[in-house]
Amino acid sequence: MENKKVVTFIFWIVAIILGVTLYKQFDFENLKFEKPALAVIYILCFAFAIFILVKNSKKKI
Repeated sequence: MENKKVVTFIFWIVAIILGVTLYKQFDFENLKFEKPALAVIYILCFAFAIFILVKNSKKKI
């Protein structure tokens, strides 16, 4: 039980950090990322973290 809370907390931190990083790197004027290759990796990791969080939240219901 405690291990699941730690994993959830870690993925929340990862999701927040990646979300902020993606927001900062996105150029809203040109609708492009500053570093597109790095942005793809960030998006994949962000999506994985969100997937794990949603998966864990469904188990509690």
